[in-house]
Amino acid sequence: MNTIHETRSPFPPFTHGTATQKVRMAEDGWNNRDPELVALAYTSDSQWRNRAEFLTGREEIMVFLKRKWAKELEYRLIKELWAFDGNRIAVRFAYEWHNESSEWFRSYGNENWEFNDDGLMQRRYASINDLSIKESERKFRWPQGLRPNDHLGLSELGL
Repeated sequence: MNTIHETRSPFPPFTHGTATQKVRMAEDGWNNRDPELVALAYTSDSQWRNRAEFLTGREEIMVFLKRKWAKELEYRLIKELWAFDGNRIAVRFAYEWHNESSEWFRSYGNENWEFNDDGLMQRRYASINDLSIKESERKFRWPQGLRPNDHLGLSELGL
């Protein structure tokens, strides 16, 4: 039987540079909105709390992400490093999206991440609040997909 040893650099313990890199990699993955690829950044038994929903494992993560991105249309996300220590990273984020009725929202949140030695996330705890916004109040206007490198981050946008 072949056992694939999965790794995802950078690895803990994190420095400011590697923690920042990990955050941007996560942002890029989520902005691509591919549940199967995003799930590969997590351990096979990863534990999540997302709002009031509790998930375990990649399969549940994939089902969750498919459901999320079917509801949250034109999703665009920015993540920012808040703090790090050893194998843990704290992130703040905001994302914009609209529902099927074309009502726009900006969702704000914080995440706490814990990684195994192979750089895979084994725990993710997310607290998120949604704010109804007008389409004219949107700040994340790049084409669907990765945020351009020259686009302002959360702090620069005053978020």
